[in-house]
Amino acid sequence: MRVGWQFEKTGHHMRAAWRARHKAASAWIARAALALGLLMPGVAVAALDNAGCLACHDGKSAKIEVAGTDGKPRVLRGMAAERYAAAVHGKMACVDCHTGISDNPAAGRGHQLETGRSARSAECADCHQKLWSGAQQNNTAASKPRLGVVVENAQAYKGSFHARPTKDDKSKVNATCDGCHDTHTFDVPAKGSAGFDAWRIASVPAMCGKSCHDEALEQYAESVHGKEVAAKKNVKSAVCADCHSAHAIGNTSASPVKLAITASCGGCHADNYKSYKATYHGQVSTLGYAYTAKCFDCHGGHDVLAAKDPQSKVHVDNRLETCRSCHGKKGVSEAPASFVSFQPHGRTDDFARYPQMWIGYQMMVGLLLGTFGFFWLHTALWFYREYQDRRHGRSAPQVALAALPVELQRKQVRRFSGIWRLAHITFALSLMLLTLTGMPLFYPDAAWAPWVMKALGGPKVAGVIHRVNAVIFAGVFFWHLAYMGLNVWRNRKTFRWFGPDSLIPNWQDLKDIVAMFKWFVGKGARPVFDRWTYWEKFDYWAPFWGVTIIGVSGLMMWLPTVTGAFLPGWVFNVAAIFHGEEAFLAVVFLFTVHFFNNHFRPDKFPLEIVMFTGSMSLEHFRREHPLHYQRLQQAGELQRHLVDAPSPPMTLFSKVLGFTLIAVGLILLFGVAVGFFSTN
Repeated sequence: MRVGWQFEKTGHHMRAAWRARHKAASAWIARAALALGLLMPGVAVAALDNAGCLACHDGKSAKIEVAGTDGKPRVLRGMAAERYAAAVHGKMACVDCHTGISDNPAAGRGHQLETGRSARSAECADCHQKLWSGAQQNNTAASKPRLGVVVENAQAYKGSFHARPTKDDKSKVNATCDGCHDTHTFDVPAKGSAGFDAWRIASVPAMCGKSCHDEALEQYAESVHGKEVAAKKNVKSAVCADCHSAHAIGNTSASPVKLAITASCGGCHADNYKSYKATYHGQVSTLGYAYTAKCFDCHGGHDVLAAKDPQSKVHVDNRLETCRSCHGKKGVSEAPASFVSFQPHGRTDDFARYPQMWIGYQMMVGLLLGTFGFFWLHTALWFYREYQDRRHGRSAPQVALAALPVELQRKQVRRFSGIWRLAHITFALSLMLLTLTGMPLFYPDAAWAPWVMKALGGPKVAGVIHRVNAVIFAGVFFWHLAYMGLNVWRNRKTFRWFGPDSLIPNWQDLKDIVAMFKWFVGKGARPVFDRWTYWEKFDYWAPFWGVTIIGVSGLMMWLPTVTGAFLPGWVFNVAAIFHGEEAFLAVVFLFTVHFFNNHFRPDKFPLEIVMFTGSMSLEHFRREHPLHYQRLQQAGELQRHLVDAPSPPMTLFSKVLGFTLIAVGLILLFGVAVGFFSTN
């Protein structure tokens, strides 16, 4: 919000607005006062103007006492005429604000008040609002921008903590306009002017501290901020209003205020704030939740000290105790000693200070660039070649169904068993939920992130969902390892590790890749494949490193106390890099390359349902895996792999499921793309 203290010098407008109203009354009062003076010789009656008011209220005469709201005498403040004349309200008449006064008696006599009126001053906000409304009606608002700022500040004040009733006396508020801005001497320079910064550091801490917050002022005076202000006159150092705002001051125990103060720190410490937001603490805070550590939780509030100061909360000798103020309370496991080497402001672009993070990030960037560089090029060329072949009527060879027995024409080739299909759908659903619950933390600044997190029930609920699906995903993976190991053991006498039925890459796959690229550029025929293509093998083996990198790093962060008992704290920084970047790789690869290979290339568009039905037609099988087809036919084993075609309801269900998963995947991909391009 805009910092306060920017008040329009609008005295002449206020005088114009109210003088007319009081002109007749003032003239009558003057005549009455003159008559009273004639009737009462020896009694001098002052005119109802500023000079007349100052005859008594100059602060130099005997003190003037009135009854306070508590019944006790209250001494009225005096007003220095020269300071008032130089202030922003200096051209206004006293009675413009002290509106209930109808006379100006001789010294020692009380004021006579208008019927039904009191001596209570006019409300600051009401006066400025009337002036602003008038300026808007007269189309002069554009020439009075500071007046608009005053009105905005007044509205902010009305909803602030200062405007709330005090605990001891509900008839009073915590702070009033005049309590901070002395009406008689108010003359705050415009923000951006030559005198504003000097006024800011000279006046704000004293105004807040000496008036109400003396204990906070004592702490601030000893802090790095306070010393910079007091000793060095550093105009860039923080004062009260920079962190708490000037007018929209809230209760510091409320979450919005905690988050606003944290963001205020980033206004000066931009690099540290950016690195903080890259941590779990900062990601949760950016999403609008205040339960994780914020700047002042670690560095202190009013008593912030330099990190090298032995008394600082983040000094290496005190850091563990600071960590344990959260990690060790409210059901959170106690932080181990290794936490002191965690880098809350670590950066991946500073090898000198954070070599582990720099190396880890370079490794992951290399993996991303290599994977996407190869497969996106592969995808683009493949699309181009298939599109051109279809355009010119060149299609892959088909099976002549008329040459097959009638009973075979209604059969399909079984590609995947029921257990494989169940594992695939479980993998897909758990991965999509992992993406949904993880990407708001990875891209907390994205416009959609707070909405998604709120819909999930907040970070804590989302975290539970994330971890449950991580266990499911890992469970399917390890079940698959056991299942495959058992199959290999059962067929150990006939199984060929690098044979055509094996998913282990071999030299033929490398030859197929070369042949495929030759076909892409028109330098060779389209290669033919056996049971497994090289891209299917890549899809199969990719989860092995993906589960390893994502799973191990995620488990380390899930169990920080266990991890910290054996490893230094900086491993959490590296683990977060590995976890996030590998997750990004998995999501983008699956929803681009994998979707293209199996659904979006011209020969299969718009959907391939073999993974949902488990079988494919002979035409399809012959086109995609001709070598396998020939091998089975020559060995007389084709019949053994044939199954009935799926029923119409099963086919329809498979299509609905397939399109639904694709739609969800593309929506998630869009969210990741928005997050990536809006924060990088």
